[in-house]
Amino acid sequence: MLPRHLPFSIRLVALLTGLTFSLALAQGLPSHAALQEALQAVVAEENGGFGFNMWATTVDRDGVVTAVAFSGDERGDQWPGSRVISAQKANTANAFSLPDFALSTANIYSATQPGGGLYGLQFSNPVDTAAAYGGNSAAIGTAEDPMVDEKIGGVNVFGGGLALYSSEGELLGALGLSGDSSCADHNIAWKLRDALELDYVPAGVSEAEDNIIYDIREGASEGGWGHPECSPEATTIAQELPRTHALGTTE
Repeated sequence: MLPRHLPFSIRLVALLTGLTFSLALAQGLPSHAALQEALQAVVAEENGGFGFNMWATTVDRDGVVTAVAFSGDERGDQWPGSRVISAQKANTANAFSLPDFALSTANIYSATQPGGGLYGLQFSNPVDTAAAYGGNSAAIGTAEDPMVDEKIGGVNVFGGGLALYSSEGELLGALGLSGDSSCADHNIAWKLRDALELDYVPAGVSEAEDNIIYDIREGASEGGWGHPECSPEATTIAQELPRTHALGTTE
């Protein structure tokens, strides 16, 4: 898909010469094919959830969707509602991360609960429903997904959204995963970011930068950035991620 905001002359030349222009690749973000291939490989692993198929969405630094992919054979093999949730998660991680500090969607769970310092954040930046649900349903999850080149918006405050940083330390945008438990979504997102080599995260609220934090005791997060546990398996996998899928380091 050629980005609609490109000048007509560039779009025309690309079409006439048969060239495929990819704004995502130009920005250092994965193509649809690369995203889907890596997603399918990660979903096949043990991630501490139900083992369901997943949706993955990437956005650029402006919050524009650059790719939407699913891991199953067809779009109905994943929860249909998780497509837009994955885009929300990507939008959230991008919107609340900075060039020198990352917040995952898992990190902001406790802060957005009643009494938390960010309570109400989840009601800001509403989803653009026309962009999220419009277009040809047959194209959903393909390189021509109707959300591509659109700003979906939305704020999601449970696991599955991570900012994307290049090996030069540049914040490129974010990745959102949905389709399983929120804890498994986070684990899959972390592994997928690692596979895409866009995990050069500079800093965050966790000991492992933007990793999920399990410190909720008696209903309250000890550090203020905690996320509920989903299963012992998901917790163990998450705690091992900094070792099994270590973050990249810039030179």
